[in-house]
Amino acid sequence: MTAAPRSAEQLVADLRRLGVDAGDLVMVHASLRALGAVTGGADGVLDALGEALGPTGTLLLMIGPGEGIGAFDALRTPVDPDVGVLAEVFRSRQGTLVSNHPEGRMGASGPLAAGLVTDVPWDDYYGPGSPLERFVHHRGRVLRLGADLDTVTLLHYAEYLAELPSKRRVVRHPLVLGPQGPEHRAVTCLDDSDGIVAWPGPDYFGLILTAYLTTSRAAAGRVGDAASELIDAADLVDFAVGWMAEHLTPFAT
Repeated sequence: MTAAPRSAEQLVADLRRLGVDAGDLVMVHASLRALGAVTGGADGVLDALGEALGPTGTLLLMIGPGEGIGAFDALRTPVDPDVGVLAEVFRSRQGTLVSNHPEGRMGASGPLAAGLVTDVPWDDYYGPGSPLERFVHHRGRVLRLGADLDTVTLLHYAEYLAELPSKRRVVRHPLVLGPQGPEHRAVTCLDDSDGIVAWPGPDYFGLILTAYLTTSRAAAGRVGDAASELIDAADLVDFAVGWMAEHLTPFAT
């Protein structure tokens, strides 16, 4: 017999037990499949997050560049399906603000939203001055709801802070909607697709998060059916910077 979908109120109770409080700033990475059936689907999950954070809390999600069809328009380009349904529903909701960047688009809602996602750097969009740095500055926390271990976007900010002999950089030319119509604009940044060094092992983001979780510094529990963690952003960045310096230096040539 199939269990009844969870209500938003039940998810709020789970979030409270995990440590999410009204007024918090959280960046969410979630798997709807891992969470299990929720009344209202993705909207129900977002309703629960909004209720848990309250009117003084702020929600931040990675939205991503889009599906690659036509010129990028921050407000209208749909989310790449690989990023997930939750991000697309959040992008489309009233009150969500999105950053105007074709590679590192993020969405936010709540009192801190505008400060997080407006006037973002064009180059090095995950580095100094980025929404990720602002998120850490505002003492944000990462909320992982059953998402894959290698999906924590905040670790890209740590890549900029890690002291390595060299780091791989790339130049991309996304098609964006400019004042005169579609145009290709160059974006230079650390290589956030294949890694900042020629790392021979599995995705090091997953290794970093796994190592961090073994320290028991994150709050852990279940939200819906999903194994979940609530992680202090600044602490995770500090840990990741140290991990990268120790493990990536031999490959930074």
